[in-house]
Amino acid sequence: MAAMAQEMLKLIPKVDRVLEWPEIAALLPGHPRPEVLMAVRQTLDDLRAQVLGGAGGAILERDAVIAAVMACLRRRSSSSLRPVINGTGVVVHTNLGRSPLADAAEEAIHSVASGYSNLEFDLQNGERGTRYSHVEDLICELTGAESALVVNNNAAAVMLALSSLALGRQVVVSRGELVEIGGSFRIPDVMRQSGAQLVEVGTTNRTHIRDFSTAICDATALLLKVHTSNFAIVGFTAQATIAEMAALGHETGTPVMLDAGSGCLLDLSSFGIGGEPTIRQYLAEGADLVTFSGDKLLGGPQAGIIAGKRDLVGPLKQHPFLRAVRIDKLTLAALEATLRLYRDDRSALAAIPTLRMLTTAIAELDRRANRIIKKFGRSLPETVTLLKHRGESSAGGGSFPLLQLPTALIEVKIANASPQMIEAVLRRSPVPVIGRIHRERYLLDVRTILDRDLSALLAAITQAAEECR
Repeated sequence: MAAMAQEMLKLIPKVDRVLEWPEIAALLPGHPRPEVLMAVRQTLDDLRAQVLGGAGGAILERDAVIAAVMACLRRRSSSSLRPVINGTGVVVHTNLGRSPLADAAEEAIHSVASGYSNLEFDLQNGERGTRYSHVEDLICELTGAESALVVNNNAAAVMLALSSLALGRQVVVSRGELVEIGGSFRIPDVMRQSGAQLVEVGTTNRTHIRDFSTAICDATALLLKVHTSNFAIVGFTAQATIAEMAALGHETGTPVMLDAGSGCLLDLSSFGIGGEPTIRQYLAEGADLVTFSGDKLLGGPQAGIIAGKRDLVGPLKQHPFLRAVRIDKLTLAALEATLRLYRDDRSALAAIPTLRMLTTAIAELDRRANRIIKKFGRSLPETVTLLKHRGESSAGGGSFPLLQLPTALIEVKIANASPQMIEAVLRRSPVPVIGRIHRERYLLDVRTILDRDLSALLAAITQAAEECR
């Protein structure tokens, strides 16, 4: 076997020889020579590895080598970060970029990115300004906060707040709220890095306000409540409320901070999505400082928003760590545009994709699935069958962990192709399609498929049918 592999290795053409092949030479006018050269070298390296791994001689045929070089060149020429079609039904999909932006946010990014801006310039007095002024008043208007600040994500917001307000001092938190979210973000680790001292109270399933009261001492800097974003403890449970913690905090002179996680600016209970207080409600109940994300339920870009009492936000604005986590101009533009939509509830629900998808009724989803099946049916090959089913979507992004939204699913069936094969082929499409397999069916959830994705989706299914023949 080893001797055969050595003989096959001798058959691999040299780089210079491959570059002389007419099919490869024809690539040079459209691609820089170093790029073509790198693709050839990478392809030949891959062939050597395949031969040593026991691959047959067919991979060394001239046509196969040419096809491999061209495929390698396409991969190297295309962007690594690409748009995808989300057919999973997870609205705020953390692996697929979380919330898609509203049109107004996209336009704001383009406007600011294409030229100079008044990022840190006060146009009224012609002097240096602060980037945070572009959104602070908006955040205060929408939440009822006295002051506000934005950083690049909610983890940074929590870290900044703890480092600024509790360095070397104690922060009291319920044991049942010492959460870990995606990317191994653990509250105890964040507190340790911030320089704050963690004081756990209560038990995993039950913590009472008296547990907090007993723990308060001269070294206590904050009472902290953490939203259990991506899980729920049910059964024999109890947790101190923000109102209870605020009463205790005000009585003892101890500020109350809330890490609200996803953060919600609109009451969605009329759509059957309840149990998530708004940021305004948290502050009204007595929270002194609230941090939350910009790219989850809010439906904007990735950002960490801090809202609360002026005397607590003020020190954060002066903290040296702020510069390390400050928000950039493109994110700031998108966030401002998104927040402006919240000045009118109906505008926000209609214009912000995340809110629109979460609140779309099942009747509309059924109609949409029927329209897609009918429209696609006119163009797809006979080997493709599309069927409608009922199923459930989820909010995702650490929001409403128990929420299951009734939805309409489209099953994609291709003759002689398993659901796993369909999934793999669609995932490798020019515009990748990400669906889900359930009970040996390949399914696409219409709730999270955007209207602008339909042409690309049709093309992807058509191409998949050809590849699965």
